[in-house]
Amino acid sequence: MKHKIGFNALSRSSSQRKALERNLVTSLFRHERIETTEAKAKEVRRMAEKMITRAKVDSVHARRIVARDLYDEVVLTKLFKEIAPMYVDVKGGYTRIIKTQNRLGDAAEMVILDLTKKTPSYDEKIKNAEKLAKKKAKEAEA
Repeated sequence: MKHKIGFNALSRSSSQRKALERNLVTSLFRHERIETTEAKAKEVRRMAEKMITRAKVDSVHARRIVARDLYDEVVLTKLFKEIAPMYVDVKGGYTRIIKTQNRLGDAAEMVILDLTKKTPSYDEKIKNAEKLAKKKAKEAEA
């Protein structure tokens, strides 16, 4: 029986697992959407949700607690200034997991882990990418 096992070790040592989770959380907050395996996404979701909850109150203490795991200062600032204020009214459920196809090499279940609300800068990036794609399509036709 598997009693009192509070997390998935992801077949890694503790230092490797912590580094993996820190990198994935940093990527999630930087890009607001990442594609990874289902097991990794479920573990990263726990960490990300706790960070967003902590970041709702912008204090020195909260910044230091979150900065223990987010080493990138730009991402830390983005979390406290852009991402967390969007979720002030929400009491949880800041991320979602969307299942996609299985990975070709080993048939691992792949998912997209993203934030439920997008920052305005993210929406602008998507619109610019769509405009660029339309422009390239028109140039290809001509």
